[in-house]
Amino acid sequence: MSRLILILLLVFSLQLSAQQRPSIKNGLESFVKSNTIYPTYSLENCIQGTIEVAFKVNKEGKITYAGVTRGIGADLDAEALRLIKLTSGKWTVPTGYDTTFLIRSPMKFSLQDYGCENINPGSVGLAIKQYTDDMKSFSKIANYYRNIEKGIENFVKEAEIISLKNDMGVDDDFISKKIRIAEKKITQGDLEHACEDLKFVKYMGSTKADKLLAKYCK
Repeated sequence: MSRLILILLLVFSLQLSAQQRPSIKNGLESFVKSNTIYPTYSLENCIQGTIEVAFKVNKEGKITYAGVTRGIGADLDAEALRLIKLTSGKWTVPTGYDTTFLIRSPMKFSLQDYGCENINPGSVGLAIKQYTDDMKSFSKIANYYRNIEKGIENFVKEAEIISLKNDMGVDDDFISKKIRIAEKKITQGDLEHACEDLKFVKYMGSTKADKLLAKYCK
């Protein structure tokens, strides 16, 4: 068999393989660019890069499983996972496709024109490490207000929580940003993650999301 025939067979095989895969209108990259709501922490700390998400699609084009297989370590990981879940029901699946197959997809997030071009990579790395500690602090605040809601005795004093909120920058501007992000997710039809954001606001001790919670998160 000639080298030319071998090359043609290889190209045909690759084309056939592509045709047998699930597809989404205009491609996943276009969907990601159109629907990304860049998370606050990553935006403010110039965190960007490629995140790999693995997922499965059923015959109806719905996502049945999704998980981050290679992340960055900040809130951008959650956004990548959210975007894959947002594609549920939008995939075209070819006849005979093996729905147990795990699709691995790299998703690139870039902050062009945000003043991040000359940022020190070391400072970005420190911000990523700090993210885990910040999440622990937010969890401590949230648990305090959840206990109040449930009528459970708090062993942490209110003054300590107020001090922690000040340290974490939980002010009116912080709360407003979180609500605006939730509202964007509502317009995308993503009530699951919008409600997570609104509940986060509630458990930061704020009532500013209560009307939206009552309307969308029953």
